[in-house]
Amino acid sequence: MKNINPLGLFDEHFLLERLTKLKDPLVKLDTYIDWNIFAPILNVVFSKPENSSKAGRPPFDRVMMFKLLILQSLYSLSDDQMEFQITDRLSFKRFLKLKTTDKVPDSKTIWKFRETLIQEGVIEALFHRFNEALDDQSVFANTGQIVDASFVEVPRQRNTRDENQQIKKGETPEAWKARPNKLRQKNRDARWTKKNKMSFYGYKNHIKADKGTKLISDYMVTDASVHDSQELETLISTDDGGQKLYADAAYIGQEETIESSGMRNMVHEKGNRYHKLTDAQKASNKEKSRTRARVEHVFGFMTNSMNAMSIRTIGYIRATGKIGLANLTYNMMRCTQLKKKVHNVFLRDSYA
Repeated sequence: MKNINPLGLFDEHFLLERLTKLKDPLVKLDTYIDWNIFAPILNVVFSKPENSSKAGRPPFDRVMMFKLLILQSLYSLSDDQMEFQITDRLSFKRFLKLKTTDKVPDSKTIWKFRETLIQEGVIEALFHRFNEALDDQSVFANTGQIVDASFVEVPRQRNTRDENQQIKKGETPEAWKARPNKLRQKNRDARWTKKNKMSFYGYKNHIKADKGTKLISDYMVTDASVHDSQELETLISTDDGGQKLYADAAYIGQEETIESSGMRNMVHEKGNRYHKLTDAQKASNKEKSRTRARVEHVFGFMTNSMNAMSIRTIGYIRATGKIGLANLTYNMMRCTQLKKKVHNVFLRDSYA
């Protein structure tokens, strides 16, 4: 077999030009987002003595590593796959501003960076920092909000009935305590639930989406057994006052919460065997559905383009981090669709 010659400088340049002409989505993503808006938060986290080390090689650029996590979330890649793809693909290298000769972060470095952000609880802060930038530029339409929830499944556990009962009570089965390696592989936070006669195991991504832009304005993560309506109070506030709130019939019974926020109730009405919906109510529901369906486009993109409705993590904290990154990644991609460039309008460099 003949040896394949390495790419020369001009070969790489022409290949990158070709990728751009083929509409590499990462070019638009990199152009539309001012990544430095996240630097203050990242710098605070990694300036802590417990998260920094002066030994060994100099650390990778923090903003570059954060971009790597967004890339990983967008393409649903494992840490090992991520290391390989960055090494292999010019489009990934260009997005991360890495030269062909630059060292690529290995899978352990990627894991440690993400784990630090998750354990420090700053994924949500990064999400809200991005939304602050959107707010500063008046990107959100704020003409209405839509709430909904979707399952995020995790690998199913093979536990005995007794073990599952103990987990539901918040207890750790005795047999697991004696085997720490087994205990580390057991997900004690995910829960089972049923919907439309189908079983789901994992968590729920509760979101509030801006009606006009289909951007996620806020989110909350719970285990899968929590009813959709239970997180409404967490998602809406007086900041949403005056806007219409769209939701399906699962949110019936939350009138007091909606009223206290100052929002206008546009929740679907639901009939029963004794009280059928009138023609006027049916027509009203049909009209509301046209707007409420926009939230399905959000979950549709996250399912079909990002494969974000299935994760391989253990524990609530890591699941919340992964889901939060997926929500942030979606918002970034949505900005490229809206052709809205996001940059630092007002300085918000403080984070504590």
